[in-house]
Amino acid sequence: MIIAMIIGLIGGIGLGFAFNITYPTEFSFYITMGLLAAIDSLVGAIRAQLDGKYNNLIFISGFIVNALLAGALAYLGDKLGVPLYYAAILTFGGRLFQNLAVIRRLLIDKYILKKNNNIDDK
Repeated sequence: MIIAMIIGLIGGIGLGFAFNITYPTEFSFYITMGLLAAIDSLVGAIRAQLDGKYNNLIFISGFIVNALLAGALAYLGDKLGVPLYYAAILTFGGRLFQNLAVIRRLLIDKYILKKNNNIDDK
């Protein structure tokens, strides 16, 4: 499943560079908030896959809802003149780093420590 996610990510980046799609600069802040939420969902899905708890429905719904929520917070804050986007940055950024730390530990436990234990057993 992780390989499919990586292939999808590379394919999406490739399509983004292949097609010259532009958007108004006024939307760049909202798109940035949506991307932060989407990356958080993607890293959370990788963590869930490594934990053996991945559920496709949870990933897709979280991906869409988180991206929409981050964009809505940025939009609402922009209209009210209050930097509500900080909530999205702090929440999704914090979870992103936390999930990356857990992924690192899981990979070390799974590949490095397991390999060293197999060597010690022989």
